[in-house]
Amino acid sequence: MSIVHNLGFPRIGQQRELKWALESYWRGEIDQAALLQQGENLRQQHWAQQAQAGVELLPVGDFSWYDHVLDTSVMLGVIPPRFAQDDQAPVDLDTYFRMARGRAPQGTDSRACEMTKWFDTNYHYIVPEFAPDQEFRIADSRLFDQTREAQTLGYAIKPVLLGPLSYLWLGKCSTTAFEKLELVDRLIPIYSEILHRLKQQGVQWVQIDEPILVLDLPLAWQRAFATVYTRLSNVGARILLASYFGELGDNLHLAVHLPVDGLHIDLARAPQQLRTVADQLPIYKVLSAGIIDGRNVWTGDLHSLLQQLKPLQERFGERLWLAPSCSLLHCPVNRDNETALDPELLSWLAFAVQKLAELNLLKQALDQGEASVAPALAHNQRVITARRTAARIHHPSVQTRLNTITEAMATRHSGYTQRAALQQQLLGLPLLPTTTIGSFPQTDEVRHARSQFRQQRISQQDYEAVIKQHIQHSVMKQHDFGLDVLVHGEAERTDMVEYFGEQLAGFAFTSNGWVQSYGSRCVKPPILYGDVSRPKPMTVEWSRYAQSLTTKPMKGMLTGPVTILQWSFVRDDQPRQTTCQQIALALRDEVRDLEAAGIKIIQIDEPALREGLPLRRSAWQDYLRWATQCFRLSAATVEDKTQIHTHMCYAEFNDIIEWIAALDADVITIETSRSHMELLNAFKAFAYPNAIGPGTYDIHSPRQPTQSEIKTLLEKATAYIPVQRLWVNPDCGLKTRRWEEVDSALRNMVAAAKEMRANLTQHASG
Repeated sequence: MSIVHNLGFPRIGQQRELKWALESYWRGEIDQAALLQQGENLRQQHWAQQAQAGVELLPVGDFSWYDHVLDTSVMLGVIPPRFAQDDQAPVDLDTYFRMARGRAPQGTDSRACEMTKWFDTNYHYIVPEFAPDQEFRIADSRLFDQTREAQTLGYAIKPVLLGPLSYLWLGKCSTTAFEKLELVDRLIPIYSEILHRLKQQGVQWVQIDEPILVLDLPLAWQRAFATVYTRLSNVGARILLASYFGELGDNLHLAVHLPVDGLHIDLARAPQQLRTVADQLPIYKVLSAGIIDGRNVWTGDLHSLLQQLKPLQERFGERLWLAPSCSLLHCPVNRDNETALDPELLSWLAFAVQKLAELNLLKQALDQGEASVAPALAHNQRVITARRTAARIHHPSVQTRLNTITEAMATRHSGYTQRAALQQQLLGLPLLPTTTIGSFPQTDEVRHARSQFRQQRISQQDYEAVIKQHIQHSVMKQHDFGLDVLVHGEAERTDMVEYFGEQLAGFAFTSNGWVQSYGSRCVKPPILYGDVSRPKPMTVEWSRYAQSLTTKPMKGMLTGPVTILQWSFVRDDQPRQTTCQQIALALRDEVRDLEAAGIKIIQIDEPALREGLPLRRSAWQDYLRWATQCFRLSAATVEDKTQIHTHMCYAEFNDIIEWIAALDADVITIETSRSHMELLNAFKAFAYPNAIGPGTYDIHSPRQPTQSEIKTLLEKATAYIPVQRLWVNPDCGLKTRRWEEVDSALRNMVAAAKEMRANLTQHASG
């Protein structure tokens, strides 16, 4: 009899209950006891949902107040000194939140820890900070408390831990550089103690996630796996080692022979590894088959999946476990919450709860025979066939246009130096020009008006009047701040991807398909099901209106093709490159129309460029080739005098800096403040040819930057970037901040830029 288990469940709740509770606590509207009660309620709901869907071994420890990597840091006592944590006391929840966002209801504001992308997902994790003399201890009991909580409710459970080697790999050296792997000998005894304590609680299995096993690992790290897991074997509960997001590749032989009791592999991303793993896995070990895609929303082809599983059942019997490919953190919770979506499209989808039900169907078919679930399998096959043959997916005109793409279409007329001279002549910007990334706070009034409009309770004219009022307010405030290049504030947009998807053919939208991006920040990815085209202009009238309110340059704001691709649930019936090219051509039309409307600066954001990078370096070249081509395809239609910007955030750029330069954007803005400008190290050995705006303050923290702090960061930036090509801007958009926070921060930013200009002018004249 095979076993159905789950690697992790969405934390946020079906109606984003965790988001609302967290933000209420941060605002001081509820106390910590109320927050903790809400967390307990959510955990119990999630366990019940999974059990009802047929999961026999429930994950514990996958619930998090902000991020599971931060949870691991807190559990291990890895608290940077600036948070003034007593190294003998348990880590309190407010210290946890200060690490994540710089501020909590209790405790002094501090610089938040760095945040970056979790492998190739749009989930952000809080980066651990290690010192050469780093000590580890069990500083938090939540994993043990939640284990007891689930056991009391009568569930069979499997606590989840981030593995010691992946944890070290994902961290950073907080002071002078040193080899993080040197810390492993201090870390192993703490993991041993954790496993021992869980065994004392009656736990039989522990899931230890080591996702770095799908990466290109240095030899020393590969060797460390054998050392670590030899020392962790037989000290506590049985270990299921979990890899996901790709194939084991050259780590396969290592992984299958580690002294653990089971191995989980991702068969959605890497089905080709199944045969080799099955052949090499020792006969006493469990094989956990990640057979259902945990990263996308399409209904699984159960007939095809059964053909893969039947030979495994014959070989492994009860040692075959069935699971999603990875944690379901990356999926919406429940398709049953969608009542407005087209029924045919809805039938093609499976969210977290449905994916677990699919696993249960597969288990029943394997254990009791396909006849026992014949009606369900027949229905699934009808859905799969209907999706493959649906007329709404393919449009010959889109396919024909793809065939017209040439390299010349993705190349600007002149080089950067010539373009920059023309642009400066037209724009007349000062040294160190100031701007923002695009969005300004979305007020309750805007959200209410949008909701009323969607419910047809107000007219389009009334809704647009509200949006225009807020655009006017944003432009007025930017004039007051003294910014040099303005934005319209994006009051009309719900989300930087959803907004465009709503106006492009080939996209569908959910009402409650929320997934966590970081902390309380949730996004509702569009469902990209068919060929993409642009029926009509999407942003032109709003940009034209905003430009009419000012004589200063107004940026047209677009989301780039790679980011729209990455931040959507993407069709899986054609190469991602093809889908991305379709989006690029649609955006190319929008760029052309913005330029014709008199918009002199157009920003095409690509924060997901690095996120889409394959985990194995052998696949980088091909991805970066087509990804950069798609950006250029969307942008290169403009004349030399039109300035193209792009924005990237929360990712490492050092090893792809040449490709970022290949985008050939006139100005790139990047996130650098949380790392205190460390990302600019990429420019030490690479002479980036175009203009750069390194983020001068962290917009994801409510903490207010001072003029002095911003000036210090700008001075650091001048060591890497010639001041003539240096822009001044925040890290990212300001949608999630309040106006009073924006007011203070941007005034300080503009003042710092003016002080720098004055100093440079004085130095030049002296």
